[in-house]
Amino acid sequence: MTIQTKKELAVAALQNGIVIDHIPCSSLFKVVNILGIEKMENGVFIGNNLTSRSMGRKGLIKIADIDLPKEILNRIAVVAPNAVINIIKDYEVVEKHKVELPEDLVDIIKCNNPKCISNNEPMATHFHVIDKEANHFKCRYCERIVSREEVVLK
Repeated sequence: MTIQTKKELAVAALQNGIVIDHIPCSSLFKVVNILGIEKMENGVFIGNNLTSRSMGRKGLIKIADIDLPKEILNRIAVVAPNAVINIIKDYEVVEKHKVELPEDLVDIIKCNNPKCISNNEPMATHFHVIDKEANHFKCRYCERIVSREEVVLK
């Protein structure tokens, strides 16, 4: 075994599934919660504080034999806006794309205004994405602006 081989951590390749890469370390467990990994029976690998040339440190999640619906990807985009989704088929990456925030977030985040009607009536929350770069969202009902750091997922 060479010195180079000893320095590398071997993680089993996925035959089929998804890899979520470039997750900020501070958001990794939020993504884990969004995915409901604790209830999954699929093979799962979670890596945190991994070395990244572009980010310094990053999180990564591999899940075998799964496809993620758009609603889940939208939720991930709120907490990890630069995450990259890799779709794996027969051990090959067949699709690779960044998550993308939709123009509107419906029933994804809570309004942090306690007087907002969405917190006092049984209704879906609705936020408009007003700045995709800075991740600022505006409540449709009370017009409160919420930043990504303040977001509470529903």
